[in-house]
Amino acid sequence: MKPSLDWLVDRPIAHRGLHDRAKGIVENTISAALAAIEAKCSIECDVQVTADGEAVVFHDFTLERLTEGAGRADEKPADAINKLVLRGSSDRVPRLSDWLAVIGGRTGAVIEIKSRFDGDLRLLHRVIEVTRGYHGPFALKSFDPALIMKLRESAPDIPRGIVATNDYKDRGHASLPRAEIHAMANLLHFSETKPDFLSWHVSDLPCAAPFLCRTQLELPVVAWTVRTAEERGRASLHADQMVFEGFNP
Repeated sequence: MKPSLDWLVDRPIAHRGLHDRAKGIVENTISAALAAIEAKCSIECDVQVTADGEAVVFHDFTLERLTEGAGRADEKPADAINKLVLRGSSDRVPRLSDWLAVIGGRTGAVIEIKSRFDGDLRLLHRVIEVTRGYHGPFALKSFDPALIMKLRESAPDIPRGIVATNDYKDRGHASLPRAEIHAMANLLHFSETKPDFLSWHVSDLPCAAPFLCRTQLELPVVAWTVRTAEERGRASLHADQMVFEGFNP
């Protein structure tokens, strides 16, 4: 039986953890996760694949913005990436297994599987493998419907979500066919992915796809990423919970 998702809407979800550079707490780190736990928030994180097929908690496809490293994350082995210190902090890039071990079920974890939309399933398979041994509340999500379709086939008992927006032109999807982008923005893959929840861009709310899923199918809708009072008000009206950043709710 698939676990309940009541926890998903019970607490605000800290975007990449409760990070604050002024305090030396950088996104997607163990410190950001611990700060979210202390604030009684759930945690959202991103995962990338390494050259040797490991899942590491890191947002970008390349290393330059956040570390002293350079190049693509998927071209470096996990041991090398794990040694990289995040700029402005004392944290290193954690493996997903280590990140989950620190959380230890104390709060909910929403894990976004990053995708280049190239059919590479190594990260998905590794995340499934790692989370099989985890006993706290968690869910997986992705922008990539193909990954969520495969998740549904490979591990139908793991809660799965689609991350979406009405407009993909500024989100690194310019190379995708227009028909594919249209399908993503309108959830035309729904019968194949059958998500358990949606994570929708807050500025797009309200709009048809999440509205219908929420009101007719009773799927939880989470608004991302809430940074202002206006966005928080929008999320409270048109979503069941928010992924937030830049303040402590």
